[in-house]
Amino acid sequence: MAPWPLPWRDTMTHDGYVATVELDEDAGLFHGEVINTRDVLTFQGRTFDELQAAFADTNADYIEWCRERGKEPERPYSGNFTVRLPPDLHRRIATAAARAGKSVNGFVAETLEHVA
Repeated sequence: MAPWPLPWRDTMTHDGYVATVELDEDAGLFHGEVINTRDVLTFQGRTFDELQAAFADTNADYIEWCRERGKEPERPYSGNFTVRLPPDLHRRIATAAARAGKSVNGFVAETLEHVA
C-alpha cells in the first residue's frame, strides 16, 4: 500500500470550503468534515484521490440541495466579523490606527495579516 499523502489530521480546501480530515486507521478511511458552514457536510475516501473527489461531490450536492429548496448556499466567510473588546483596548486600537493614518478596519486587517 502506498503511503498516505496526508498526515493523521489535516485540512483541505475546495471552492473556498475548508474541511478537516482525519484518518480512521481501523476502517482504512479518511473522513472529512467541512468546517466553514453551519450545515453539516461530511465525506470520506480510501485514497487521497477518492477523498478529493468525495469533497468536490459533497460541495456540488450541497449547492444542488440548496438550489432545490430555494435556499442560498452558505458561502465560506463573508469577510465580516464582529469582535467585542474592552473599551480601553478599542480606544488604543483607534489611536494606533489614527497615528498610522489608517482606518480601524485597515489597521486591524493589516495587524492580523502579520499573525495569521
